[in-house]
Amino acid sequence: MKRRNFIKRTSLATGGMFFVPQFLKAFEHGLPKLNNYKKLVIIQLKGGNDGLNTIVPFRNDIYYQNRQRIGIQKSELLNLNSELGFHKSLLPLKRLFDNGYVSIINNVGYPNPNRSHFRSTDIWQTASDSNQYLQSGWVGRFLDETNAKPYGAIEVDESLSLMLKGNNQNGLAITNPKLFHRLLNQPFFDNVFNKYSSDSHLSEHNLGYLYNTMIDAKSSAAYIYEKTKTTSSTIDYPKNAFGKQLKTISEFISSGIDTQIYYAGLTGFDTHANQTNRQSRLLKVYAESIEAFVKDLEKNDQFKDTLILTFSEFGRRVKQNGSNGTDHGTANNVFVIGKDLKKNGIYNALPNLKDLDNNGDLKFSIDFREVYATLLDKWLGIDNNKILNKRFSNLNFI
Repeated sequence: MKRRNFIKRTSLATGGMFFVPQFLKAFEHGLPKLNNYKKLVIIQLKGGNDGLNTIVPFRNDIYYQNRQRIGIQKSELLNLNSELGFHKSLLPLKRLFDNGYVSIINNVGYPNPNRSHFRSTDIWQTASDSNQYLQSGWVGRFLDETNAKPYGAIEVDESLSLMLKGNNQNGLAITNPKLFHRLLNQPFFDNVFNKYSSDSHLSEHNLGYLYNTMIDAKSSAAYIYEKTKTTSSTIDYPKNAFGKQLKTISEFISSGIDTQIYYAGLTGFDTHANQTNRQSRLLKVYAESIEAFVKDLEKNDQFKDTLILTFSEFGRRVKQNGSNGTDHGTANNVFVIGKDLKKNGIYNALPNLKDLDNNGDLKFSIDFREVYATLLDKWLGIDNNKILNKRFSNLNFI
C-alpha cells in the first residue's frame, strides 16, 4: 500500500480534539521558525448570514419593499452614517467601529456563485473558482509554501476543515492543549513507541513513516502544552461555545506559541424561517465575544499584531420568503477588525438593489480572493500568487 493511501485509511479520534495521520503527516518536513509575527484570526459565520439585515440600508425603499415583515426600521438600528445602520445586536461591534477598529467590505463574492452550503464553503476555503475542485485549502497551501510548523495554523474545533489542509502539510484541530498532550502520553502510544523502535520495523515504509511522525507529534504536543499551560485569560467572555473558542485563541496568542493563523466558527445562520429572533441572538453572541476578544488582545499588547477576518459562505436573497426568513443568496459583507487599519469604516458602497442578477440576487463587486490576496501580501508577507494559484489585486484596508 502506498504511504498516502495508508495515511488516509488510518484514523484515531478522541474527545476534545481530532487526531488523524493526516495531522501527523504535517510533521514530515520538520519544524522551522516562522518569519512573521503577525497573526490572522479567521471566523466563519456558518450557514449564510443575512448581510442586508446586518448592515441595513434604512433609506432604501427597495429594501423595505422586498422585506415587508423582516425589514428592520431605522429606529431599531445603530446608525453608522446617514444611510446605513448596524443591527441592534451589534452594539459591542459598533463600539469597535467607533474606535476605528472595523472595516466593512461590501459585495464580496465570486463569479458564477454557488448556493450550496457545502460547495460554497469549499470555494471560500480552497480559494477556487466556482467550477474548480481543489483538495487543499488556501491556509494549508500557505503552510506548504512557507514550510511552516503544523501548528502554524490552528483550528479551535474537534475536526480539521479543508481550509487548513495542504498538499504536504496540515494545520491542527485542537480545543484543549492539556487533553492533546495527555492523549499522546497515554500507555497506548508508549507501547507503540517501545514496540516498534527497532530498525527492522522502521524499515517498513508505512509503519516507519507513521512511527516517526508520531514521535514528532508527541514532541509537538509537549511544546504546545508547555507554552500554554501557564497562560489563562482574565477577561470575562460570554458563556457560550464561540466565546470559549475565542478565549482559547487569545490564550494561544498570549502564550507566544508559533502560530500565525487561527480559525473558528459560529453556526446557525441558515435562517430560512423565523429569521428575526434567530439572527438577533447569533449576532449578539458574535459581537459580545469579539469585543471580549479584542479587549483580551489589547490587555496583552497583541491587538496591534492581530487581524480578525469574518466571512460567511454566502449572503441571503434580497426578497424574504414566505416563512419570515430568507433563502440562500450570493454576495455578502465581510468584516476586518484590527488596530491600525488603513481604511476603516465603510470600505465601499452597499450593493445596488436596483441592479440584481438574473436570479434576483446581489451582484458581487469584490472577489473574496482579493481579500485573501491583501492579507497574504500585506499582512502575512507572502506573494498571493503562490497560494491562490493566480494573482489577485490588493485592497486598501491595510
